[in-house]
Amino acid sequence: MSPESQSHRFQTQDGILLHCLHWQSRLEKTADAKTPVILLHGGGANAHWWDHLAGRMASQRQVYSLDFRGHGDSDFPQNHFVGAFNTDLEAMLSWLGREDAILVGHSLGAAVALDHASRFPATRGIVLVDLARGGTPGGGRRARLALSLRRTYRTRDDAIERFRFLPESSHSDEKIREYIAERSVRLEPDGRFGYKFDPEWFSLPTRPRPDLGKVVCPCLLIRGGESTMLSSEAATRFISQLASGRLIEIPGAGHHVLIDQPDRLLLALEAFIDRTENFGRESS
Repeated sequence: MSPESQSHRFQTQDGILLHCLHWQSRLEKTADAKTPVILLHGGGANAHWWDHLAGRMASQRQVYSLDFRGHGDSDFPQNHFVGAFNTDLEAMLSWLGREDAILVGHSLGAAVALDHASRFPATRGIVLVDLARGGTPGGGRRARLALSLRRTYRTRDDAIERFRFLPESSHSDEKIREYIAERSVRLEPDGRFGYKFDPEWFSLPTRPRPDLGKVVCPCLLIRGGESTMLSSEAATRFISQLASGRLIEIPGAGHHVLIDQPDRLLLALEAFIDRTENFGRESS
């Protein structure tokens, strides 16, 4: 899907080795002059969930996709604490030597991006893809429980075949599902095959919600029209509390908008990034 990506590793201040993917634009001078985009995956996912979009986004800019600790090909530390994924994002920005990235997060990644923007005003812009707010009662709890009970399988092929998105997607392309599944399986110490995430993270309490009044950068909230994790009412309320917020609903998509409607999502992302590129610069 995006064979142009390169893998990189860097270390956090607490000694965790993190992994990310990098899509290098062929237009190097143009790309270097533009704000980089960092893609942040949801809980139980990994950087490869963005592969089918990232390569296309990198036509004129640098695009990165991060594996949070305990996910993908990053370290799986024994120490679990609330706010660790925020620490990972801060470490990545430090590694890049940037403060002004555009952050695109899905679900958990959206929560991390939002929290970061509330604490770091240099953030250029954020896209929150189906941030969990006001969803079906118990829906988020059921998804976290399912992730915490991660199963293992006898063979790698079994694990790939049984791989499913949570919450379940009824619109996913089988080629995308299989591609992501192939990059989400790892050999466990007991010789069985499981998925590349540590279920212990889903037993932690959630981080306190940030003060939306401190989010000064442009924000685009994208809701899947069929989402059970973000209600239309909650999305509207959320946007009304932001200094510069906009809401888009994408029909034919549930919680996993990037899987259900990748082309429509890509159009929304590119339009927002183009508008955001010069935010705050013209008046300076």
